[in-house]
Amino acid sequence: MYISMIPFRLFRIKEASTNATITEDLEKLFNDWYEDFDETDRTSTSSDRASTSNTSTSAELPENSSSATPSEPSHTEPIPDVPTLIATLSPTEPSDPNSSIDLISVPSAIPSELSETAHEVIHEDLNQSQSLQEITSNINLPHAVKWTKDHPQTQIIGDLTEGVKTRANFLFACFVSKIDPKKVTEALTDPFWVEAMQDELLQFERNNVWYLSLLPNGKVVIGTKWVFRNKMDKNGVVIRNNARLVAQGYWQEEGIDYEETFAPVARLEAIRIFLAYAAHKGFKVYQMDVKLAFLNGKLKEEVYVKQHMGLRYPNHVYFLDKALYGHKQAPRAWYERLSTFLLSHNFHRGMTDITLFYKKLNDDIMLVQVYVDDIISGSTDTSMCKEFESLMQSEFEMSMMGELTFFLGLQVKQSAEGIFINQAKYVQDLLKKYNLSEVSPMRTPMATGLKPHKDLSGASVECKLYRGMIGSLLYLTTSRSDIMFATCLCSRFQSNPKESNLSVVKRILRYLNKTPTLGLWYPLFSGFDLLAYTDSDYGGCQVDRKSTSGSCQFLEGKLVSWSSKKQNCVSTSTAEVEYVAAANCCSQALWMQTQLRDYGYTFNKIPILDDSKSAIAISTNPVQHYKTKHIDIRYHFLKHHVEEGNAEMYFVNTEYQLADLFTKALNEKRFNFLVEKLGMSYP
Repeated sequence: MYISMIPFRLFRIKEASTNATITEDLEKLFNDWYEDFDETDRTSTSSDRASTSNTSTSAELPENSSSATPSEPSHTEPIPDVPTLIATLSPTEPSDPNSSIDLISVPSAIPSELSETAHEVIHEDLNQSQSLQEITSNINLPHAVKWTKDHPQTQIIGDLTEGVKTRANFLFACFVSKIDPKKVTEALTDPFWVEAMQDELLQFERNNVWYLSLLPNGKVVIGTKWVFRNKMDKNGVVIRNNARLVAQGYWQEEGIDYEETFAPVARLEAIRIFLAYAAHKGFKVYQMDVKLAFLNGKLKEEVYVKQHMGLRYPNHVYFLDKALYGHKQAPRAWYERLSTFLLSHNFHRGMTDITLFYKKLNDDIMLVQVYVDDIISGSTDTSMCKEFESLMQSEFEMSMMGELTFFLGLQVKQSAEGIFINQAKYVQDLLKKYNLSEVSPMRTPMATGLKPHKDLSGASVECKLYRGMIGSLLYLTTSRSDIMFATCLCSRFQSNPKESNLSVVKRILRYLNKTPTLGLWYPLFSGFDLLAYTDSDYGGCQVDRKSTSGSCQFLEGKLVSWSSKKQNCVSTSTAEVEYVAAANCCSQALWMQTQLRDYGYTFNKIPILDDSKSAIAISTNPVQHYKTKHIDIRYHFLKHHVEEGNAEMYFVNTEYQLADLFTKALNEKRFNFLVEKLGMSYP
């Protein structure tokens, strides 16, 4: 219709006594406008169609042939009359005759004499103290929402820092199911879950997992069960439906169905060292997920399982050639298969961390870190990354490959300036789980001078709730060193928690509500020197008067390891406490020293900074006297490594003792200072 082609503007009509006057003016205005518009449009349309017809005819007919011009088609859509049009454009409720402001929509092509006397463009004469939203709030206009662009932040759902979500963010929503079935019968009613189950059985067929056979005499058959889980991304959007046919491993008997079950798993410190090295060298880290990894591990034992639903053969069972999810030896079988494959292609296994594989070519190195079926890799030469990708695809079926963004609950952001690690999504889920998203935030995780103790007269709380909170917070310390001391201190009261202990844990969660996106920052092309800090709190535990040891290790400003632990012995002096804490710190530093040898770095005389001159003197004094002979022999290995030249003790002023954060509760100023010095920041 012609009305869809009319541009509209917003005008204000002053001193309008009645709506009749407005209607008369608009009738005249629209009549004049439609006459000009209709005449111009018909003329231009006729000429355009005539030229188009002549062009097409001349192209199709010979030069001497005659052609007839087709007749002008008439308009099929009727033009609405002016009163009807005005009624559709006028407000639903009549304006107040005594009011000096009335809003309607009129065409932009209006006579100049009318605009000078009766109409003014609203944006030229609006009062600065009255916004457009306030003017239109009491007027029922169907398109008034189009004039509003700035919405209050309280009405915006979600995280403001994540930006606007478009349809591309929800691409997977059209191809997956959002339900989480508990039974097989429920999953069979959903076509997406049926497809996921078919994909699972297809993988069994491709990998030759089992063979149908009769059950030998004296053999025990193991049951199977379908498990359904929705896999989500860091934003909580379902991206894949995982259907797993797992073995009921609790039916297995040791010595008959399995022998060894141990499977190595990468330490979280090793993951952070990997990312710190990537930031040091300035290369990208990639991740890959082996599809149904456990189905690739060969079994050494003779194992039989029952048939699953849908395949029923009388007196038959499945003989397993490869492991299923749920078998006790499945992780070990998968690791042996993967390590054998990598070692056969010129990779070397780490000396200390056997989940690290590396390949060196001239001055370049290719690194592969394995955490069960999740693999991260990176290289100083991009061609080696492509070669490794092709190598894995030739042997295993991969389900996800690309730059590292989400790994073991860690959100990893790789940019041109460095690598940022945090657990913002986990923090939000944790606060939502315990209904603490709307509580007032706290500036520090623990009050200054607070030392929790056993409250014998206090009311008890549910152990499951308290232990669940502690377990979640301990996992959060993977990237949040600022809550390490407070969480470890609260974990000492899990046997019989009281309300006073629960209030301390809730304060930690309220602090997380204030700093959900805080994380570790590894700048690109920074140094890689190993440095350690150690500190202690003498007699900090109010229950048994044992002290607390705290330490942290850096790779040239990149925090990769930290700890806060109550000592096992009761010390009689502050020198002994500091000496024991320094011994624990030295142990961790020596592990990192051997770990970094696989990266091509050899560190001698690792500097350990301590604020106790007495502990430094004990570590360098070759004589044992009555003040030190009672110290446990196992802590004297610090002196041994200092004498061997593997470590060296240095004094640091208490003001710059970064390990102080892991031994006691601090005030806000001191706490924020140490958090910044540890290399923690916001994205």
